[in-house]
Amino acid sequence: MSYKVKRLVVGKGRTVSHEQNGEWIREYFELEIEVPEENELVIAKENAEALLNEWLGVTKEKPKQQLNWNPDKIKWERAQGFKGEFERSEDVNNPEFKELLKDLAQHAGKLSRDGWFYWTYRNGSTVGRKKRGAKP
Repeated sequence: MSYKVKRLVVGKGRTVSHEQNGEWIREYFELEIEVPEENELVIAKENAEALLNEWLGVTKEKPKQQLNWNPDKIKWERAQGFKGEFERSEDVNNPEFKELLKDLAQHAGKLSRDGWFYWTYRNGSTVGRKKRGAKP
């Protein structure tokens, strides 16, 4: 038996204390997203979490990590997805691409760097990337 994901619900909240008057304030937001294609599920979840974090004011600047790979030295091809254009690469003989794959593996197949969101396809040898905040 197989199942198809049709919608994704992501919720996030926080409780904040007001020390002066001893009150606790709870903030909670929930997004429901229609996901027509299951391969867009990870991207939809990442974008929903980022939006909820922004609404809750919990986005924190992480210290910039030194990249072991240069995305400009990887061959990228434009592709069209449900949410618009993105870039894809299968540059498996490129040492930069191999380092990117290692970095993605250490981050459960998805990561954001320098304004780009990167993800690994299920085949393990294809990587997609999309500019963060790009409108579909």
